[in-house]
Amino acid sequence: MQQHTIAREITHIGVGLHSGVSTQVRIIPAPSGSGRYFVRTDLPDKPIIPAQVTVVNETVLSTQLGKGEASVRTVEHLLASLCGMGVNNVRIEIDGPEVPLLDGSAQIWAQSIAQVGLVPQSATDNEISKTLSEPIISEPIWVHQGDAFVCALPSSETRFTYGIDFDLTAIGNQWHSWSLDKNLQNTFAEEIAPARTFGLLHQIEHLRKLGLIKGGSLENALVCGPEGWLNPPLRFANEPVRHKILDLVGDLSLLGNLPTAHYMAYKASHNLHIQLAQRILEISSQLTVNG
Repeated sequence: MQQHTIAREITHIGVGLHSGVSTQVRIIPAPSGSGRYFVRTDLPDKPIIPAQVTVVNETVLSTQLGKGEASVRTVEHLLASLCGMGVNNVRIEIDGPEVPLLDGSAQIWAQSIAQVGLVPQSATDNEISKTLSEPIISEPIWVHQGDAFVCALPSSETRFTYGIDFDLTAIGNQWHSWSLDKNLQNTFAEEIAPARTFGLLHQIEHLRKLGLIKGGSLENALVCGPEGWLNPPLRFANEPVRHKILDLVGDLSLLGNLPTAHYMAYKASHNLHIQLAQRILEISSQLTVNG
């Protein structure tokens, strides 16, 4: 059972979407079995925050991880890149509370991973045993709220299908489906990573009054109003729904080893994504105990 880390360190500096705070991120190779984890280098004792669904403590317009007094926010784009590009083990050092938004997509992260390349790692017997204990989704697992839902369906491949529906004509109803082929990680870099985060013009003032999107701008987010996009052109005709797949991959990557399944979502949110991940983890634990 093979794992991978990156061949060399990756460093990027940028502003967080919600905090507006500039931070530096250093992604460093890590040993086999380490997993993906954050280190808050700006805090005393440099606390470690594992990239695991068990430490998610906030899901309002982003996903936040926390352990003790330490937290790190808006982790989903970076984690989606690591998962989509096949990186199992990395130490992510960050000197602030939020991962930089960069251009609003995962393109820069994915390109950086591709540039440094991956190093194969042989898993230990214990790590192989842990990996093999990950259940294949044998029955549908659903989480829903009103008409919004996210689910994991039995499948022979790992696939993500997403649908969104907005009153604004420029967005409307969109669907996209993408397969995570572990032998073709470049499809993530080409088809999903470039899709940028997007916002609705009529919501911006309200969100800023709530202390959110302090670092958002027309340079790092698509904004849509009644007359259309304020900052075209789009990278894909259906860029918004592709970005939702990006968020879903990042959130579900918090499971560590992603069970083979067809993950479907409609009008979902980070909160519903994480609820599904928690439900999968719960079922996995029950099967392990009963097995």
